[in-house]
Amino acid sequence: MEALAVRLSGLDPYVEGALRVVAFYDTLMRRRVDLPALARASAGLAESVTGIRLHGTGRTIRVASDGGEASARPAPASTTVPITLDGEEIGAVWLERPGPPGPLDAVLLDRLALAAAAVVERYGPATTTMADPALVELVIGSGTDEAARARALRLLGFAADQPVRVVAVRSGLPLDRIGALVCPARLVKAAPLADVGVVLAATVDRDRFPEGVRAGIGGAESPDRSWREARTALRFTTPREPVVHHDDLGALALLAEVPEDVSRGNADVAAMARIAGNPDDVETLEAYCATGSLRQAADLLHLHHSSVARRIEQIGRTLGIDLTTPSGRTRAGLALVARRLLDDGRTA
Repeated sequence: MEALAVRLSGLDPYVEGALRVVAFYDTLMRRRVDLPALARASAGLAESVTGIRLHGTGRTIRVASDGGEASARPAPASTTVPITLDGEEIGAVWLERPGPPGPLDAVLLDRLALAAAAVVERYGPATTTMADPALVELVIGSGTDEAARARALRLLGFAADQPVRVVAVRSGLPLDRIGALVCPARLVKAAPLADVGVVLAATVDRDRFPEGVRAGIGGAESPDRSWREARTALRFTTPREPVVHHDDLGALALLAEVPEDVSRGNADVAAMARIAGNPDDVETLEAYCATGSLRQAADLLHLHHSSVARRIEQIGRTLGIDLTTPSGRTRAGLALVARRLLDDGRTA
């Protein structure tokens, strides 16, 4: 390239300059620079403040011609070129040159935009946890075509062959803090969507969720299916079991598919309304159904087993279910879950 530029320099100084710009960026890409280094090198070459912005993350890099950080107050862009990847505009590059654009500014920015797209494709965006909700929606949406889903995943930083698990979260804590805790060593992205927070990660440590967080964890087969599973698992969470993995639900997950009018019309589910106003009764019944033993339920509740026995006897009379039999406990347990799903549907 340098030899060609020298041969053409006598014919057209503009061609020589353009070829030198191309060679400059070819060298940068061979060195596999990141976005900040790309911006610094471009600012030095252009002798002008140079900017790079990625739409998906909101990340903006502005560098002065001396390689230092540009002033906080940006000047109007003298020339701007979009960054495109797979036909989609993912950002922009620009120069903040005082006065008219330079004769090679368009060439420089074209090459900078190409180089920036290559860097994003290779390394992904900045490693911030919070992501653009629109990109996250593309990843988990059931109506997203696979090409768009793959582009969105790449823009979020996930490799094409990397499994992604989706977590549905309800919490007053910041999502970025939750994401960093449950996936501390690998890429994790998060965004709020409507009534629930979404966390995307390759792996999730369920034991690292902080207190007060309700979370449903989906599988890793595909992001859209994982999202559906995560939302379902979230509905099964309780104060005693605040984190639920969909894989652990087994056949219980089928209850989430039962139409609401069918659940409401079931006698056992309707009977649960008779104890719904007494949290102690609900907690006692849940512990008894979970353990199948009065003594184990008493240990769980930190009560004497005779106190639990009296409560269970009274609850059984109220519900009209014989809770001393395995079938009665099964009926009560299923009715508890169905009632909880109905209540979750009202508050979601």
